[in-house]
Amino acid sequence: MEIGLHRKFLKRFCKLSYTIRLKFLERKELFFHAPFHPLLNNHSVHETYPGWRSINVTGDYRALFEEYGDRIVFMTIGTHSELYS
Repeated sequence: MEIGLHRKFLKRFCKLSYTIRLKFLERKELFFHAPFHPLLNNHSVHETYPGWRSINVTGDYRALFEEYGDRIVFMTIGTHSELYS
């Protein structure tokens, strides 16, 4: 599996606190080894973002991604209310 980061994701990621950025990197590593680990709560967000999925970064932060075969691209990151309002 190959993991990429969309430019929109990177723009939002750089504005996050150090703690949230570090937590995402930890969750990305977990995702690489076990994409459906219970801590990630990997689930579809098809109604809001067709074809995308979401993983939990923290209690409130989510990272949304899209699958392209064996390639995963994280598209955006933010709080639940930022992403689903």
